[in-house]
Amino acid sequence: MDRRLQNLENNIAELRELKAGYSFSDIKRDKKKEWALRYGLLESIQIVIDLSCHLAVHQNLGNAETYSECIQLLGKFDIINQELEDRLVGMAGLRNILVHEYVAVDVERLVEFLDHLDDFTAFANAVSEKFSE
Repeated sequence: MDRRLQNLENNIAELRELKAGYSFSDIKRDKKKEWALRYGLLESIQIVIDLSCHLAVHQNLGNAETYSECIQLLGKFDIINQELEDRLVGMAGLRNILVHEYVAVDVERLVEFLDHLDDFTAFANAVSEKFSE
């Protein structure tokens, strides 16, 4: 778990640099920057999902049938608060769009997610506090 949390922290740092260094129009014009944004968000969301599902199983929180349900179980057992749970469930939906409907992804919407990087940090902090291995 510690390795995945470290990867998440590294991703957050890279995404913060992307946000600080480039405007929406810079990212939209440069396919490499857009790809960096897509992959950084995708991998970060996937880490949240993987850790949520791992904890749901290993902490006997219940049976989840979807990625969103894994996150919801963490909320149900007060590992994360309701507001964070809601935002992370939305990110799980974004993950599905990035993976399955990547052609239809609105770059402006992706850039807006850069304003929510603190959600990843809040997740990492909550999980670290409750389950340090």
